Amino acid sequence: MRDQEPGPGHPERRLSTKEAAELLGVKAETVYAYVSRGQLSSRRTPGGRGSTFDAEEVQTLARRNRREAGGSPGSGAELSVRTRVTLIDQDRYYYRGVDAVELATRHSYEEVAEWLWTGRLRPGAAFTAPEASVEAARRVVEALPEHTGPTDRLRVAAVAAAAADPLRFDLSEDAVLGTARILIPTLVAALPTKRPVRRAEGPLALRLWARLSGRPPQEAQLRVLDTALGLLVDHDLAASTLAVRVAASARAHAYAAVSAGLGVIEGPLHGAAGGLAHRMLLEVLDVGSAAPVVAEELRAGRRIPGLGHRLYPGEDPRARALFALLKEIPEAGPALAAARDIEATTARHTPLHANVDLALAVLTTSCGMESSASEMIFAIARTAGWIAHALEEYDERPLRMRPSGHYVGPKPPRPLPEP
Repeated sequence: MRDQEPGPGHPERRLSTKEAAELLGVKAETVYAYVSRGQLSSRRTPGGRGSTFDAEEVQTLARRNRREAGGSPGSGAELSVRTRVTLIDQDRYYYRGVDAVELATRHSYEEVAEWLWTGRLRPGAAFTAPEASVEAARRVVEALPEHTGPTDRLRVAAVAAAAADPLRFDLSEDAVLGTARILIPTLVAALPTKRPVRRAEGPLALRLWARLSGRPPQEAQLRVLDTALGLLVDHDLAASTLAVRVAASARAHAYAAVSAGLGVIEGPLHGAAGGLAHRMLLEVLDVGSAAPVVAEELRAGRRIPGLGHRLYPGEDPRARALFALLKEIPEAGPALAAARDIEATTARHTPLHANVDLALAVLTTSCGMESSASEMIFAIARTAGWIAHALEEYDERPLRMRPSGHYVGPKPPRPLPEP
């Protein structure tokens, strides 16, 4: 039911959840996902259980969604990009037509990456990097200030690896795949270690673990990490992936395209979101209840990290898969309970489901990792997906990712301003 129409002096008109969903062309649950992403604001119905939304704000979002879906006639923008890499549909997602969750839970990260790149499975696939590439990346990373964040280290390592590769401008498929198989282990090897590493060999998840935790890994913990890497390989045209495709459209080499992606994921709404969920989870574990922590977040007007996803009205399938594996790890029990407490407490205000950031937070907090660990996991995993999208873009018309700006500034010509 619609709120009362505003009277004189009260121009704001409110919409019910059902009306907002109809205007946006989505399910009612997705309206709350927009709220969690900061794209809509909601207000509780006085004396009721529902929420209302500003009509003008909903209409603006609906117009933006339509523009992004189809572009504007004559704009020159290609906002809908054809891709064979990932499909997201009905709370599930697929890598080249194969269920991504099944693929990631049954195959290693390296095997998932190979499938994404080539459409072929390579059982036992392993990535190794030449010493020259690793040494170049390590030297520049070690020269950075101690407080440097993980994404900064990875971005610098990618630049150093590029400088060590004289053939980096070869954009043929075989050359780019060779770059990918070298770059990913180079990025891992360049990160500071938390515990002694005897060999720079073995599954990539094992090598990455030594950069994330000072504890020796259990087999079940390594399986969760490896599965997380596979689940995060790609997720359609996320902001960082779009940046990679823009770089590849300009024919930047693979190292530069990956650097473009790394430059985007530091935002709190992308790769860094898991760190926010990690810190909130630790606070809940310290306090003993999610209620005061969630209440403080809502009071401050902040969205609850780790909950809601604009593409999934229900629970994020990546979170569901990781939670199932984390249940097999006794040490993860308290963090899992805290995560479910956060979800249940928030649901009393807004019905949102856990996303992959909350699942990563359970992994990182229960395995003695720092809050930045999920950002490293995300960046390393997504590098493989960026390469897959760069390969697709290299086969497209150069510089096609060039939308035209819609100028809304002062009408020219204007007189030259006086000093």
